[in-house]
Amino acid sequence: MRFFYLFFLCLFLQAVNSQNQFVPVDVPYKTALDNAKTQEKPLFVMLYADWCPHCNQMKKEVFSDAAVMDFLNKNYVCVWKNVEKEEGIALKDKYNTKSLPTFLFIDPKTETLLYALKGESKKADFLTEANYALNPRMQLPYLEKEFLADPSNSNKFFAYLNTLKKGKDRTDLSIPTHIYLNTQSDAQLVSELNWRVIANGVTDIKSREFQYVLNHQKDFAAVASQNRIDRKIESIVNESLRPYVDNLDTINYYKQREIVKSIRLQKTDSLVFKFDLTLAERTEKWDFYKKVTLENTEKLVWNDASFLKDIGQTYLKHISDTESLKKAVSWVKHSIELNDSYDGNLLLARLYNKIKDKKSALKYAKDAREIGTEMGWGTKDADDLLAELNKK
Repeated sequence: MRFFYLFFLCLFLQAVNSQNQFVPVDVPYKTALDNAKTQEKPLFVMLYADWCPHCNQMKKEVFSDAAVMDFLNKNYVCVWKNVEKEEGIALKDKYNTKSLPTFLFIDPKTETLLYALKGESKKADFLTEANYALNPRMQLPYLEKEFLADPSNSNKFFAYLNTLKKGKDRTDLSIPTHIYLNTQSDAQLVSELNWRVIANGVTDIKSREFQYVLNHQKDFAAVASQNRIDRKIESIVNESLRPYVDNLDTINYYKQREIVKSIRLQKTDSLVFKFDLTLAERTEKWDFYKKVTLENTEKLVWNDASFLKDIGQTYLKHISDTESLKKAVSWVKHSIELNDSYDGNLLLARLYNKIKDKKSALKYAKDAREIGTEMGWGTKDADDLLAELNKK
């Protein structure tokens, strides 16, 4: 009896779970498009991936709700596409989708994008947006037409931009942003409103507007703040370089790097330095890593103890010439002056050991063990190094 009880309990729980778990029906895109034309409804498309936690959360918390699905099925023809399968890949490329999940609201007659959303949201928020997507005066084609008819009108620009950015990445906001800003003189750029436009929509490091910000930072700081100016500069440098680092695209990275370096500010030089090291590590270009660190470590990260140790650790693993290792020793020594740590002393001992300076290696291995003992930490690594050094 107990066996049968447990068996039926498992079946019951499985049934409850299946009722609460939304499972997309993989209707072919063309079929859904034809159905939407026939029913004279917009097409709703969710682009997702099985590994995407935000996609899975939306399925679990939003699309498993009967009220949500009733609303969608009443007002749209719905289709769900995995971006790692053929039709999903095609739709992702067609609508330039870069975030998951993305929700597309499409005119089935022209396949024009009426509205788009990206990311995870709560049920009530999603339903509000899905309602907006049904309103012609809130849809992207109407808002774009209104804006282009009067591109100097900031209210029409923001109405279009604020809807566009609900479903698009910042780089997709660049075209309308520059259309609006081209109606503004250089002097007009320096206003609180136009700073918001620049901060939200300008992504081209060579653009007139960004170059004007660079050359008139004090003027913009008066309508925003220097902190906000600094954040914008850092953001645009990140947006310029990170995609090439992520894709290991060294050719285009080095081209864009020269443009960024032309800014000639220490804060941008520091960002470039860190991107250089990340790319060098990921592509295992240790000669480039060495060149960049030898030229810039003391100029750009001299007061960052953690970063100095990270560089020292990389030298320990991948750099072999004695003169360069001696520079790494000096950097890690300085990190200890900034923050006398167990791992810093142990790293220094290992670097000295690598250049065959046994006396110094013993000293810093003992210092590491002393710090570890004092702090109540395990000192096995220091003990092992000391044992190795004492055998020599």
